[in-house]
Amino acid sequence: MKPNVGGMDKVIRVAIGIALLAAVAFVDGPLRWWGLAGLVPLVTGLFNFCPLYTLLGLNTCALERKGA
Repeated sequence: MKPNVGGMDKVIRVAIGIALLAAVAFVDGPLRWWGLAGLVPLVTGLFNFCPLYTLLGLNTCALERKGA
């Protein structure tokens, strides 16, 4: 798995993931379980890899310098 998530994208994913997971603790009713969807952005941000980005050919990581 080559990293394809980096920089601000990573920070935003982790923040959204934590916010959605917090909904599990603070929201009542059936909407509460939608907070578990926060696992997806949290995990993709922590592992620097998004399978959907691979399918779409996207990459937000900084460019690697060759020969340096």
